[in-house]
Amino acid sequence: MSEIPNHPVYSKNVFEIITVANDFCIFLAKIETYSKTEAIDYLQKVCPLLYIKGALLPDVEVLNPDANERFVTEGDWETLFNELRNIFQPDDEFWFIDNSDINENNPIKGSLAEHFADIYQDLKDFLMLYQKNTLDSKENAVSELKRLFPIHWGLRIVNAMKTLHYITLNNLPTEEDNSYDIF
Repeated sequence: MSEIPNHPVYSKNVFEIITVANDFCIFLAKIETYSKTEAIDYLQKVCPLLYIKGALLPDVEVLNPDANERFVTEGDWETLFNELRNIFQPDDEFWFIDNSDINENNPIKGSLAEHFADIYQDLKDFLMLYQKNTLDSKENAVSELKRLFPIHWGLRIVNAMKTLHYITLNNLPTEEDNSYDIF
């Protein structure tokens, strides 16, 4: 029992991603209450935090892989996707290059709504599994979130951040407005 407080699932980095992921999931669960500007402003700030916290997740040995579970249903995902798409229109779609295939350089059409619904699903599943009161659940939660970071939700953050940046940049006042001063 004395090993549990030193177990990686109770590390500072895990608690920090729990905090940021929980805030992200709460925000997206209420996305319909925010304006497009508020949503983009929040997402532009939280995405780098999520990415950093994901990159810092510890390696966790899973002793009981049967304790792994998913919680976000297809219906939950689709509802969130539609709400996000309504908020992001007409800026929902964007183009990106998938660098996982070095020989393929054709642009792929992406969707901010799809990317953020996918990120939400991975983070919400992590939070729900982690809050179960067993070490097996916590091990699976952290291990699965770390496994999905480089191949799923981390990539979606990177793709979405560039698009959010350009949306914000295009909405900044111009020099002709005399209201934009960098210094």
